[in-house]
Order: sequence, then C-alpha cells, then structure tokens
Amino acid sequence: MEMKLKRIAELSSEGEHVTFKWLIQQVAEENLISCFHALDGKKALGIDGISKDEYGANLTENIKSLVARMKNMDYFPAPVRETKIPKGDGKFRPLGISNIEDKIVQMMFAKILTAIYEPIFVQESFGFRPGRSCHDAIKNLHGYLNKKNYGAVIDVDLSNFFGTINHRKLIQVLEMKIKDRVFIRYIVRMLKAGVLSDGELKMSDDGTPQGSIVSPILANIFAHYAIDRFIKQNEKSLTADHIHMVRYADDLVLCVRYQDAERILDALKKRLERFSLKLNEEKTTVVNFSRGMANKGLKQGNFKYLGFTIYLGKSRSGKMIVKIKTNKNTLNRKLKAVTQWCKENRSAYRLSKLWKIFILKIRGHIQYYGVSHNFESVSNFVHEARRIFFKWINRRSQKKSFDWNRFVQFEKAFPLPQAKIVHRLF
Repeated sequence: MEMKLKRIAELSSEGEHVTFKWLIQQVAEENLISCFHALDGKKALGIDGISKDEYGANLTENIKSLVARMKNMDYFPAPVRETKIPKGDGKFRPLGISNIEDKIVQMMFAKILTAIYEPIFVQESFGFRPGRSCHDAIKNLHGYLNKKNYGAVIDVDLSNFFGTINHRKLIQVLEMKIKDRVFIRYIVRMLKAGVLSDGELKMSDDGTPQGSIVSPILANIFAHYAIDRFIKQNEKSLTADHIHMVRYADDLVLCVRYQDAERILDALKKRLERFSLKLNEEKTTVVNFSRGMANKGLKQGNFKYLGFTIYLGKSRSGKMIVKIKTNKNTLNRKLKAVTQWCKENRSAYRLSKLWKIFILKIRGHIQYYGVSHNFESVSNFVHEARRIFFKWINRRSQKKSFDWNRFVQFEKAFPLPQAKIVHRLF
C-alpha cells in the first residue's frame, strides 16, 4: 500500500493538471487490514457499540465482507454519534464518533486523498498535515514578521468553517483531480451519512463531522481551493508587495501592507462567498503591526493565534521585535479548567494518583505553550496551578490534608515539571 500511495504522490507532484481514475482499487483487503491495525482501540464507540477488539476477533471475515459490499456498492456508512466536548469558554465543540468499520474506510480514503493532495498543498498551510505542527505555523509567522516589516496583519476568523463546507462544492473541487466515480460516490455517502445527536438523526448538505478521520483532509482540500490558491494566484493584483499567508486549518493570518489590507480583505470575503463560506466580521480584524511605526512611538496592535498573543516589544538590546505570549483569555480558561478538575476529582483518587494526573496536565501545558518569549507566562501558570491544587487538596475533608510545609516536602519527593522553552522560534 505504501508503495502505491508513494507512486500516487509522485504523479500528483507533477502538477495540478494530473488526474486519477482508478483509486477505488486501493481499497483492498490487505490495505483495509493495515488501516484497522492503525486505529486506536481506546477511542469511544460508534452507534453500533462494536469495539476494535470485537471487530478484530473475526477480522478476516469482516474485511472480506466489507470489500464485497463496497464492490457491489452495498456499503453505506452509518451516521456518526455526536458528543459535545467543552471548549473551556462555556461553549461546546461537536465531535462525531464513527463505527469501527467506517473508521477503517475513512482511514483508507484519507491516505489516498493525502497522497493526491499533499504534493500540491502550499507551504504556508500547516493544519492536519504530516510533519507540520501548530508550532511550525507559529514559527513561520514569527519569522516572517521579524524578517519583513509588513505594516498590517489581517486576523481572519471564519464562521463555523467545518460546519459550513458545502457538500456539492466540495465534490466539484474533488472532481477536478479525481475521475473515479465510485471513489467520489463513497465520499458523498460519507458526507451524507448524517449525525445522531440526542437521539435525533440530523441530515445536512453542509459540513464535515469534526472527529471523522477523513474530515481534516477534506477540509484542507476545500480550504486549498477556496483560500490558498486564491491568495497565491491573485497576489499581484491585490498588492504591489507580497502577501504572506499562514493557515492552520481554519485559523488564518495574512501579513500585508497596511494600505492594501481593506482591499485584500474585501476580495477574500467575496471569494469565500463563492464557496458558501463566511467571515466572522466581528472577530476578523486588521491590526497595525509595523516595527518601523513602533520605533517612532506609534502604538501598534496585537492579535491572537492558536492560543497565543503575538505583539511587538523590545529586546534586551532595545530593538523592536515580534514577541509571543499565552493569550490572557486562554490562560484564564486554562486556570479555571484546573480549578474545575481539582474541585471535581479531589476525592476521586488517592493523593499519589491525583498528583500524577496533575503532573501530566502541567507537562502538557508546558509542551504546548513553552515557546520563545513565553517563559514568564508558562512559569506563572505552573505557579498558579500549583496553588490551586494545594487549595483544593485541603478540602478533601474537614481536617486539612496538608499544611504548606508538608506540601513542599511532598513536592520535593515528587516534583512538578519546571517551566521551560520547548519550542525555539529562532
């Protein structure tokens, strides 16, 4: 399978004019078995309640049956089971959970689509791509803003991007490169499978379920044609300079000349409308971001990106540079989440177990937010989270579990991870 996918990628890299006609042949028994073994068996179950272990107990026969049904066009993906994940700001993010068999097919289709489109995606696209993390996006953005004095940043907020991807237009985009009608029909079936939410089956002509294995690559393909290619192909008509784009999934930032910002934003808005996408105009902003103007004493703005605030500040030598720190609202939400977790779980585990879980949470925060310029913010989080833990561990009973001195001794024996810079931007 890997060799065939590599060959597809090599052909695709020859240009966007290359098309593919015989893709469904890749959906073979041995390839689907490989996809099955790659799945995480600890994930939540779909609406049929069948686990990976249960499906795998009769794997060969199940895969043979699946392939036979797909050949006869008798395979129909089941609706995804919707669950809602707290976002930390009082809102919830819908997450679609598919049956294990549907996950196998989704993974196979995702591999094929990735082989086709990864070679033609632009370098400034980072979300849900192999070897391209959110920290790579941040490093790219930080580096370009420090390298060139653009003057303005357009902080683009797309309104419900994943939920408003129009199925018909997505299929039209896919048909530009994929000429295999059977392959396309199965993607249509995946999109039309529906969502089971609170016992009610919901069908829609828009949206790709977040949580679906194939959803990220489909969303990236749609964004590539709706946004990325448009910016690249129309750059010269929109500005006399360069537009530097950084996109992580639906998080988009454009670095532009200030005098071109409104024209570029207006053109982008019209482009999005052609693809049935919308700007969140309340949150989309044009930010003054000129190191030259800041050096002259003129106040410049800042903007949020992937949980960080990016702003202009002075280095130790007095030079105006681009800096980054944890966004204030994000930091507050993270600390509230720590408080909520401590409150709800303080009596659920023995202290040693509770402390181990707490250490994992702290380490996860450091791993994500430990970037250049952000040591102080990470250090403050660790300090405040530690204080919150001490407060709630002493509410496990009427009698205090710890005084401060005993807590410090306990911490010396089982120390918390220390704040550090994990990702260097320069």
